[in-house]
Amino acid sequence: MTQALPKPLTEVSQNTWEEMSVPMITPTGFREYDARWRFPDQINLVGFQALGLGLATQLHEMGVPPVIVVGNDYRSYSPAIKQALMVGLMSGGAKVCDIGPALSPMAYFAQFHLDAPAVAMVTASHNPNGWAGVKIGADKPLTHGPEEMGRLKEIVMNGLGVLREGGAYQKVEGIREAYIDDICGDFKMSRPLKVVCATGNGTASAFAPEILRRIGCEVVASHNELDYNFPNYNPNPEALTMLHDMADSVKASGADLALGFDGDGDRCGVVDNEGEEIFADKVGVIMARDLIKQYPGSTFVADVKSTGLFASDPTLLAGGAKADYWKTGHSYMKRRVKELGALAGFEKSGHYFLAEPIGRGYDCGMRVAFEICRMLDRNPGKSMADLRRDLPTTFSSPTMSPFCPDEEKYPVIERLQAKLVDMHQKGETLGGLKMENVVTVNGARVILEGGAFALVRASSNEPKLVVVVESPKSDEEMRAVFKDLDAVIRSEPSVGDYDQTI
Repeated sequence: MTQALPKPLTEVSQNTWEEMSVPMITPTGFREYDARWRFPDQINLVGFQALGLGLATQLHEMGVPPVIVVGNDYRSYSPAIKQALMVGLMSGGAKVCDIGPALSPMAYFAQFHLDAPAVAMVTASHNPNGWAGVKIGADKPLTHGPEEMGRLKEIVMNGLGVLREGGAYQKVEGIREAYIDDICGDFKMSRPLKVVCATGNGTASAFAPEILRRIGCEVVASHNELDYNFPNYNPNPEALTMLHDMADSVKASGADLALGFDGDGDRCGVVDNEGEEIFADKVGVIMARDLIKQYPGSTFVADVKSTGLFASDPTLLAGGAKADYWKTGHSYMKRRVKELGALAGFEKSGHYFLAEPIGRGYDCGMRVAFEICRMLDRNPGKSMADLRRDLPTTFSSPTMSPFCPDEEKYPVIERLQAKLVDMHQKGETLGGLKMENVVTVNGARVILEGGAFALVRASSNEPKLVVVVESPKSDEEMRAVFKDLDAVIRSEPSVGDYDQTI
């Protein structure tokens, strides 16, 4: 066994011999629960080959049989990246099961369908073009967390990848059809449902319209043509640009709701029949209310960005629901759902983790869309707007993300945590509200009197912070809380402009 590739460089100039022959990887691309880089500025194709070799080496080190599902999203450069990654995997002794173009949840499904222990999905998720990355798992339905990503980074960046015999390639056909069959089964809607299907020209365009039509929905197409240039907007159902477009389509078509999907199909966004954009954590509460009737006493995990209603909603409490607030991030949430035996987990970003007997515990936007349609089928006298209005009123901000460099965002958050804890200890306020507690499990979630909260944390996959505020009283109070929190955030000079604000 010998070292197969040299230790990666952290930068090379483009259009040079080194770019074509030496692995180049910027270390900051190894993030908490996946890997993402600007391509080709922060990683080259030889770097992805080194990543594949490192991952194969890690699988052997973990004692995981090196059989791995590999797929790619619909971006112009993703097939080339996948090819480089697969060469590295095979050179490290891994058997590659190439499922072709795919959604991330289709790759997770393929692990179960093919009984393959590992997965490497080439996708930049909702990031704009110019980004590339890989979602990795070695213990279905889980994906790598900080410990596994840290070890992978160590192997790759130190050139510790090991050549092994036994590498092999298999092109696997039919996974897309099996995945759709697994979601839909033989279910058919018993009530008419007109659905705006918004895919932003991303990979979900090849899946979502077919799934919705198969179960009997009338589909209003919204940017369902595959186009890796994303000519209308970047597919991200947490972004107001996409949500506003979905709302306009509902109003123009008279649809019962709009369902929107991100670039790799693991998230789902919802707009109701009145054109109201329902943030995903509130959709989660609506779904949990429906599920608790079927599965009383269930536990639901919510990420720290999510509404406080999971813990305070009277309907959930009456059904014996237990709420657990946990770290934001698909790997964290999947692990927590599995660890607690929870029925489901919900993230404000639109990741939903539906466990047995509903799903398999991984995040799948197509499964969520299917379950939302089934929920409406179980409530024939209710519209999506009715279900929204049934919730206790809260006033929530969108997820707002001011720029902060990757190299600085975690130290910034540590200092902001300390400042907010100090403010709490001194009896200071945010928006005129007493600070009752500061939860630091993932950034700082400031619990305020009356049920309001304010959150600031580091983004796990972009050079940004994440900011969310909520008030159960009024929009004015929510804005006042944000104003004071923003003043604290602005005390850090490396924090830049917001991508969106209230």
